[in-house]
Amino acid sequence: MGWGDLGVFGEPSKETPNLDQMAAEGMLFLDFYTASPLCSPSRAALLTGRLPVRNGFYTTNGHARNAYTPQDIVGGIPDSELLLPELLKKAGYTNKIIGKWHLGHRPQFHPLRHGFDEWFGSPNCHFGPYDSRERPNIPVYRDWDMVGRYYEDFKIDLKTGEANLTQLYLQEALDFISKQQASQQPFFLYWAIDATHAPVYASKQFLGTSQRGLYGDAVREIDDSVGKILKHLQQLGISENTFVFFTSDNGAALISAPKQGGSNGPFLCGKQTTFEGGMREPAIAWWPSHIPAGGVSHQLGSVMDLFSTSLSLAGLQPPSDRQIDGIDLLPVMLQGKLTDRPIFYYRGNELMAVRAGLYKAHYWTWSNSWEEHNKVMGIDFCPGQSVAGVTTHTQEEHTYLPLLFHLGRDPGEKYPLSFASDEYQRAVERISGLVQQHKASLVPGQPQLNVCDQAVMNWSPPGCEKLGKCLKAPESDPKKCSWPH
Repeated sequence: MGWGDLGVFGEPSKETPNLDQMAAEGMLFLDFYTASPLCSPSRAALLTGRLPVRNGFYTTNGHARNAYTPQDIVGGIPDSELLLPELLKKAGYTNKIIGKWHLGHRPQFHPLRHGFDEWFGSPNCHFGPYDSRERPNIPVYRDWDMVGRYYEDFKIDLKTGEANLTQLYLQEALDFISKQQASQQPFFLYWAIDATHAPVYASKQFLGTSQRGLYGDAVREIDDSVGKILKHLQQLGISENTFVFFTSDNGAALISAPKQGGSNGPFLCGKQTTFEGGMREPAIAWWPSHIPAGGVSHQLGSVMDLFSTSLSLAGLQPPSDRQIDGIDLLPVMLQGKLTDRPIFYYRGNELMAVRAGLYKAHYWTWSNSWEEHNKVMGIDFCPGQSVAGVTTHTQEEHTYLPLLFHLGRDPGEKYPLSFASDEYQRAVERISGLVQQHKASLVPGQPQLNVCDQAVMNWSPPGCEKLGKCLKAPESDPKKCSWPH
């Protein structure tokens, strides 16, 4: 989902009344970022409070390549990483994930091995359908075991876009919250729905209801579901004791737009890039009677802050034996105090850009290769937004003379500041110091997204034998994964 997909962020159809109401009752973060311009690394960062280059969710197969966890990936979240639910257990929390995990699908990476007590959802994205010979359909799990596969048991109609998954995920959330409230048990719910990821889907009652087509139908259903979850907390009398945060894992995928992708508002490009459209996210915090209603914050925030903030809410300290990149946002939300901190924009193994205050310096620029853009599939991460010397189709290094933008005056990154100006010199001097400090203390994790092997796909997940859904795996043939962009 993109920054521009909600009414409160200016989406012209105004079709997200519940999220807009959530913002009116809570705090809107206008400068909130993911830690990576795509799915798996940003989720790993959210749950560890650490940049993907630290927690291993990156590749060294190519320079500045985006990598994730398709079903032939060999790697996943390392045991050495401490995830938020593992730490919350120490304070007596029951933890549930609903929806997409995406941190590795092999048994050692299962979410219940990493702090979650319950799971209903899938280890991978809902791509398919597959023929079960070349590759299997993606499994859906309940806790330890699969309960079916996408397209076989959990239908997604690619022609109409109809699927009931968001309704299943909503009911799971409501039931879990009710159960925890009844047992007076503190809980952490990670509601990781994926209807706005291509192939986009919505349930029957939402199909055809949006001005924006199928993508808008999916957004409307998510909005409706969030409204029902918040109302449920209020009806159970626990809303004033429950902190809720809404955000996205990366910017809207403009490559799929307009039918299967959303809006990044005024920002440049989209998912897969380190321009603002790829990494600045819609973000809303809600905690009645604690977070003052109608707040709007310019705090530079990150999904990694949800790790530190959640630990703070639970009365826990972050781990002291490793670098944590997230900060505690409670002083921002409860007292309006701003913390001066940089935002690091990584693409794979490369630090592409850094933001400090309103200034953003690009040390590398790249959208995607000319081959991808022109010859092969016409893949375009910046449709209609080409900016000469900025949205480059070759990897361009600007380490010695960074491209500098003032995001207050120029949120669309169209007008680089003059290298000769005093303003440029002052801002770059400050940001260069932050970069040197960051790189001096950086210990990259072992890259998890380098090796792919057809034999590790979801051929025979746990529980397949009960359903008669085990498939024969091919011979192991590990290879370097190919990451074109």
